[in-house]
Amino acid sequence: MERRSSDPADSENFPPSPSQGPGSKRLWLAGALVLLGAAGAALAGTRSLKPDSQQGWLSRRLLGGDQTTEQAQGQTPPSQPSEAGRDGIIPALGGNGNGSGASPVPGTRSPIFNAVDGSTEGNFIVSAVQRVGPAVVRIDASRTVRSGVPDILEDPFFRDFFGRQGLEAPSGERVQEGSGSGFIIREDGLILTNAHVVEGADEVAVKLKDGRSFSGEVLGQDPVTDVAVIKIDADTLPVVPIGNSDELMPGEWAIAIGNPLGLDNTVTVGIISATGRSSLEVGVPDKRVGFIQTDAAINPGNSGGPLLNGRGEVVGMNTAIIGDAQGLGFSIPINQAQRLANQLISKGRVQHPFLGIQMLTLTPEVAEQFRETPNAGFDLSIEQGVLIARVLEGSPAETAGLQAGDVIQKVGNQSITTAQDVQDRVAESEVGEALAIEVNRAGKTLSVLVEPEEFAPQSRRS
Repeated sequence: MERRSSDPADSENFPPSPSQGPGSKRLWLAGALVLLGAAGAALAGTRSLKPDSQQGWLSRRLLGGDQTTEQAQGQTPPSQPSEAGRDGIIPALGGNGNGSGASPVPGTRSPIFNAVDGSTEGNFIVSAVQRVGPAVVRIDASRTVRSGVPDILEDPFFRDFFGRQGLEAPSGERVQEGSGSGFIIREDGLILTNAHVVEGADEVAVKLKDGRSFSGEVLGQDPVTDVAVIKIDADTLPVVPIGNSDELMPGEWAIAIGNPLGLDNTVTVGIISATGRSSLEVGVPDKRVGFIQTDAAINPGNSGGPLLNGRGEVVGMNTAIIGDAQGLGFSIPINQAQRLANQLISKGRVQHPFLGIQMLTLTPEVAEQFRETPNAGFDLSIEQGVLIARVLEGSPAETAGLQAGDVIQKVGNQSITTAQDVQDRVAESEVGEALAIEVNRAGKTLSVLVEPEEFAPQSRRS
């Protein structure tokens, strides 16, 4: 979702604890299971960035791809990873650590690897990990499902034609298990993670880095942005320092911490590749997120873990990968995740304002294409802004008088240049409260007041 600036960092902070006093691409959501076969045999899955199907544990395509397993009720899971789990592991190559295989230049030291004498002094990555690592947790979620003969096979016609014996299928209970990551945002046990990590779970277990385990309660989850908050019964816990994702710039250092493929407390390093990647660009148009793009390795099980800047501050929550590419991982900006978490903590749900328009960023090229379209239905006199391509019937936008062909110039008195800018400004508005929108209509500037309604994820409204 680039082209978007994240929500203001200082607009809200996580509520203080009582002790603190007032103050085509493809994605798979981590931990998802794909139900295959007529008999409903569930297979473990990892995600590779496809639009989330909103199917919960079944046929889910999740962002980021967490490790998921399934076992029969009462059976003990294997202690060693399966052979499938070892696929794709690449042996480490020898060398001096600088990627060239050659000896380092005498008398020089890399600012990253200058701790060759065993000291961590000057190694900002080590310092960042030591600062944040104790507050990163592993989350194991499980759900019990029943299986049996599919309904269609119970039809008398199929029974008579094939005979009952050939249609019998094993039935019983199975436990679907998935694992992901999270991080502690308040010392009295509030933990931030991805919604897909805990969606539909009967039980949630949280393991801290110090080895302690707790049962977790899901306070709220928001599938539209893939954010969830978990509460464990503990106090005086280490918490992560929160940074400002609005200040991120491409080229900055990025450090990811999580539990990929069950390998707890794994650290990977890269850079911020881009900011504000739109959900459409990433391949999940049903999400309302302006993603941070990074080349720090994110693997199944990393979902919900923190993305840090070079100062060891959390600037994002890792959530997505593109499965058929390398070095393309995506994180939810911490400013947005923080704002949503506050609503989940206080209300248990998130309200998403909705206007009811389909829009696209206007450029000279796009404007020219519309001018050359005989039945476009409107004339464009400008080439910059956000074009309203369609207004949904019965929507707040239609009620307010917005029309297809209007070019949005400002939302809430803030100038905008991209469709992501509009989405961000609308997301910051309140349901039912008038929002000023300035548009250019056939060369004339008009101001329109729209009262956003609450967005329903299951609807087709945009």
